[in-house]
This record gives sequence, structure tokens and C-alpha cells, in this order.
Amino acid sequence: MSRALAGGLVRRDVPEAYTKGEGAPVVLIPGVLEEWTMMRSIADALSAAGHPVHTLPDLRRNTATVADAAALVGTYLSAKDLTGVLLVAHSKGGLIAKCLLLGEEGHRVRGVVTVATPFGGSVLARLVPHPVVRSLAPDDATIVELAARSEVNHLITSICPAFDPHIPSGSRLEGATNVPVAAMGHFRVLADRDVIDAVVAACA
Repeated sequence: MSRALAGGLVRRDVPEAYTKGEGAPVVLIPGVLEEWTMMRSIADALSAAGHPVHTLPDLRRNTATVADAAALVGTYLSAKDLTGVLLVAHSKGGLIAKCLLLGEEGHRVRGVVTVATPFGGSVLARLVPHPVVRSLAPDDATIVELAARSEVNHLITSICPAFDPHIPSGSRLEGATNVPVAAMGHFRVLADRDVIDAVVAACA
């Protein structure tokens, strides 16, 4: 694990700077069994670029179903009356973001930027005993349903690592803006400079 990523995991404080900025509001959606701190390097860069950053502490470690998590995020957007939102997501978080786009609060979202999201599921998910991870298998009902709904794909920018050991089929999404990067991995890419720059550029 990179030093930058490890440092983000240790520090759970939300910087005051995250509440400031004139850019489009950004809402972070981490992956399964993750807290927002996994995305701290990305969040810091987005904040420095002028975006207010929201961290969604109620997601906790993101063990809810995709649909329930999307409802939680939608409730947050509604309660804060946020519009023109950019959802920035890692892994399962990208599925949550797409689910939200398809729901009644989707009108609040301007766009979605995902990093290493298994839009078609991952065959390796079946090998993990945790039910939340197993729900990311390609034949899971939610994965199948989301894959069949392509009408919001044009709103998504998918940043695709050159190799992701957790998603053998990759994270390319038909109809989306797919941005290949040289970085490899599933978690360490979150602290990769090229990935961070790609996220910031997609949010500009």
C-alpha cells in the first residue's frame, strides 16, 4: 500500500477546506468495506481545485446493498438541496452512483466519475464469503439490471486501470467516457498521480 493511501486511512478528520469552494459540489462514494478516507488523496485534489467535497459518513463502511446505498446518497442530496453534483466513486461506489442516476434524485447529478468500478461485476466476487462482496458477481440481479440500463452511461466517466486484480474483465463501460490509465491495481490506484489528475480533469 502506498504511503499516501496509508496516510489517508489513518486520518479520519474531514478538513474544513472541504466545505469551501466555488466549483461543482463533489460527493464521494467509496467502495465496498471502505470509508471515504480511502479516497482522501482524490478528495484533497478536488478540494484544491475548488470543489466543495462531501464525505457521506452515514455510508460507514459501505456494506448496504447498492439500492439502499443509492437511496441514502439520494436522501443526502435532497436534504442538502444539492444540484449540479459530481459523484466521484471507487469500485462498488460507481454502481451506487449509476443506480442513483437512474432514480428520482438523479436530476441532481451533473455527472459521475468512477475509478475501478466493476460495471459488469467481477467473477472473483463469488470466491469471497462476505455476502456484500458476493453481490458483485456478474450474475447478481442488481449487476444484471444496472448493466441493462444504458440510458445514463453518457453521464459517466470511467477511469480504467491498466490491470485490476479484483476486476479481471476491467472497468470499461459502453457508452461512457472511458479513460485508460497506466496505473495498475484496485486500491493503490486511488493514490496514483495520473489517476488523481484524471479525476480532477473529468470534474472540471
